[in-house]
Amino acid sequence: MEKPKEKQIHLFYCMESEDLAHKVAEQSPLIQLQSISWRSFDDGFPNLFINNAQDIRGQHVAFLASFSSPAVIFEQLSVIFALPRLFVASFTLVLPFFPTGSFERMDDEGDVATAFTMARILSNIPKSRGGPTSLVIYDIHALQERFYFSDNVLPLFETGIPLLKQRLHQLPDADNIVVAFPDDGAWKRFHKQFDHLPMVVCAKVREGDKRIVRIKEGNPAGFHVVIVDDLVQSGSTLIECQKVLAAHGASKVSAYVTHSVFPKRSWERFLHKNDGSENAFTYFWTTDSCPLTVKAIGNRAPFEILSLAGSISDALQI
Repeated sequence: MEKPKEKQIHLFYCMESEDLAHKVAEQSPLIQLQSISWRSFDDGFPNLFINNAQDIRGQHVAFLASFSSPAVIFEQLSVIFALPRLFVASFTLVLPFFPTGSFERMDDEGDVATAFTMARILSNIPKSRGGPTSLVIYDIHALQERFYFSDNVLPLFETGIPLLKQRLHQLPDADNIVVAFPDDGAWKRFHKQFDHLPMVVCAKVREGDKRIVRIKEGNPAGFHVVIVDDLVQSGSTLIECQKVLAAHGASKVSAYVTHSVFPKRSWERFLHKNDGSENAFTYFWTTDSCPLTVKAIGNRAPFEILSLAGSISDALQI
């Protein structure tokens, strides 16, 4: 079967995602960056202009978004809803981090599942001349959220795990790795992608008024243990897991999350100290799905950024 001809992509991006957009464009000469004038009126509402709008007629167009806070979502949605209506051949929205993904269910009557709200908004993106919008999301918090989207969009769920696996192969102790999951949810989400490695599963158990992390199954003794999860907020769960794994004999503990949200600079809890004390995490790998976090943590140990640029470039050709 003849391989489909690769597409020339016109890639627009929000201001936060500029660095990632340039990295994506560097992956292929078929990806051409386009620009938007992100301005505001005096009252604070967006005053936006899509540059070269006539030149993208009949072309394949994509937008790289970052919904880092409610404050930036409206201006980006305004552009996202406008681009498909410019007579483009197809439209792809790349939203590496689906921010409301962890609010996907109701525990009590009155709870608002904002993951469903966001999915409904994105499901109403206008169709382009080529049909429904393609929506690329990385490691959404719960796979059942794919059913929150209507048939008006085509969700493509990708993962950052191959980037981690490639990095693990480069380690000097690559043959001494154990993958740990902080809870059953993370195990269900990712364990099939690590079938070649031994695993440890942790769990939170209630002791009185406290929830304590315990090892549910597996043995970390003597291994370099890598905790894997989809996202991190305050980091408390990762820190508690590290303590338990170290107490059970892990020689090293590292962590990987696709999305480093880290509100209120909570990433500072993980920084290596220069006071001679032992550092809890040898490595902390994450992707550039949350651009503001990437800029904040820089290259400070133990953090290493595994870029999604190559994966996004490939996804744009699907």
